Amino acid sequence: MPAGMKPLEKFLKKQTTALTRAGGFVGGVADKASGGTGASRRRASLSRVVPFFRETSPESGQAREVFSPDSEDPPSWPSATGTGVVTAPNSANGSGSGSGSGSGSGGGDVRSPSLSSDEQSSEASLIMEGGGGGGGTPVHADTPENLTLAVLDSVVGKRFGHCKETLLDDFMLTHPIFLAADRLQQVLLQQFSLEGDGGGKEGEAEGERRERGGRGRGGERDGEMEGAMDGAERKQAVLTVAFRYLDTYRELLQEEGERSNSFPKELYMCAVQELTRYPELVEDVLKLQRWTEILHCPSDEEKESRKKQVRPLFRHFRRIDACLQPREAFRGSDEIFCRVYTPDHSYVTIRSRLSCRVGEILALVKEKLQYSEDQPVLPGNLILVAVTSAGEKAVFRPSDEAVFTTLGVNTHLFACEPSELDSLLPLPEEIHWTPGDSKLHDMSAEEVANQLVVFDWELFSCVHEVEFVCYVFHGEQSRWRPLNLELVLQRCSEVQHWVATEILQCQSLPKRIQLLRKFIKIAALCKQQQDLLSFLAVVLGLDNPAVSRLRLTWEGLPGKFRKQFQQFESIADPSRNHKSYRDLITSLRPPLIPFTPLLLKDLTFLHESCKTFHGELVNFEKMHKVAEMVRNIRRYRSSQLAMDTETSPSHLQTKAYVRQLQVIDNQNLLFDMSCKLEPKDT
Repeated sequence: MPAGMKPLEKFLKKQTTALTRAGGFVGGVADKASGGTGASRRRASLSRVVPFFRETSPESGQAREVFSPDSEDPPSWPSATGTGVVTAPNSANGSGSGSGSGSGSGGGDVRSPSLSSDEQSSEASLIMEGGGGGGGTPVHADTPENLTLAVLDSVVGKRFGHCKETLLDDFMLTHPIFLAADRLQQVLLQQFSLEGDGGGKEGEAEGERRERGGRGRGGERDGEMEGAMDGAERKQAVLTVAFRYLDTYRELLQEEGERSNSFPKELYMCAVQELTRYPELVEDVLKLQRWTEILHCPSDEEKESRKKQVRPLFRHFRRIDACLQPREAFRGSDEIFCRVYTPDHSYVTIRSRLSCRVGEILALVKEKLQYSEDQPVLPGNLILVAVTSAGEKAVFRPSDEAVFTTLGVNTHLFACEPSELDSLLPLPEEIHWTPGDSKLHDMSAEEVANQLVVFDWELFSCVHEVEFVCYVFHGEQSRWRPLNLELVLQRCSEVQHWVATEILQCQSLPKRIQLLRKFIKIAALCKQQQDLLSFLAVVLGLDNPAVSRLRLTWEGLPGKFRKQFQQFESIADPSRNHKSYRDLITSLRPPLIPFTPLLLKDLTFLHESCKTFHGELVNFEKMHKVAEMVRNIRRYRSSQLAMDTETSPSHLQTKAYVRQLQVIDNQNLLFDMSCKLEPKDT
């Protein structure tokens, strides 16, 4: 094993006990059966992707808390003129940070729980990078409704005029965290109906509420209001915010149908009634009318194409013609094909909506089994179970939704009666392997790398930027499911296991060395094309313990490739908060594909290191930092990746191969294969 692999191997060893599925498989049956939270299950699925993300094992005791969620101490969130550093109100070791409140300089630092003590000194920068004055948001902690009013004020330049665009974007990207979409719509409709200068009873009540909010926080709002908005200003501000909301969430709102269309329709009716008094609103009213048409009636072409499109889901139903098509974003209403197995490993193929509930899936399975000749007895009370290639089982609740995208690489759905749960076994092809030459030998590294990059870009482009926020802050309880983000994480795990599978299935030592060289070259080409997702997935696949222990294989690798791989490992080095990786991605210009699990780790750390609420007040500085991370994702996709349109037979063959990777994700099986290639005594 090359010397350069030791630091990462040390890190992997240190993290091994922490990389279990908290809220996932415990004692063979998942926590889903006992009511584990959706958010914990979502984050646990990430811990299986790479060692960049840490989850604490239920058996290893409670993890060190960064703050006490039950603390009643006043929050030490920064003021607009302070440092801009988000500090924890209380630390788990008893050294409270309350002294930092008000001074803007004191308080305990926020440290990543995924790092060892000797790495902590440089890690607080993750959450503090916006500090130093002027790096944060000028908005104080406030109630969700008052934050909405502050955004309206900023739109017309009454307050925060110098950063109104940033403030509006912060609010739009993060409002699902602290203000439900339905409530936001109600507030905007109420504000549109208010008279100018706070007139009438509604206006007076609004003024009193603002004053109470200011007094409750020590008069922070004193002097901020430069005068109330007149009627036209207020209505134009509401429409501006409404248009941004509709534009940001357009695809997600279209998915919801009538539920979401009622808001622009109601706002349009109110605006039409005001046209005689405020004729300057005519352009906005026309724009609002177009929005109601867009959300209510998608184009006939789009409607027809989506109606006809029934797509196999990623790996669980294979069709070559489908995998060659450009990837499109999944929506909850999309119909998919999926195989559901029975205890004897026969299966039925169902056609289902992606977002349907488990109860609906079981009803479809029952219907299919009733007409099956191989089913002599009608099925009774069925349950839906996910079975991994290692034999672990997760039982879904009937109310669970959109379970298809949460499945692991070689995880399959089984329908059985509760009494048959213990008898479920992985599919035979998942636990047995056949040695043989890889198709990869006949493909060039350039073609494979190009297809990896194109497919990764398609998957990454399908992820709505709000999915990152929903994944971390709400998990499966989110209004909008992170379906496409789940598939990106699945792809990352798949590529890692693909690398190990191809090398360990190769029996010939010279050919195995050739494969090792080819994978290092593929990683280099992915890095060159700024696909850091596949680049790091390949590097981590080569660092799989079952591969790294192949001493004879690594010794046969030319020195040039060993040195190159050591450089790649230094980029994957997690020390100093992944400084090498962060330096690399900072130096790149769009378009680029980031290492998505690390983005989610950063968002999770930010979420768990400081409170979102203290009482009724929202920590908007935290929201600003979340929005900054999402804007980075937006920047990565700000320009389009050049797509290869070649259609030669060899090109299509490589494309089909890359999009339907055959992998072994059972680590025990991979290690057994490794020991047969190079026994421990060699």
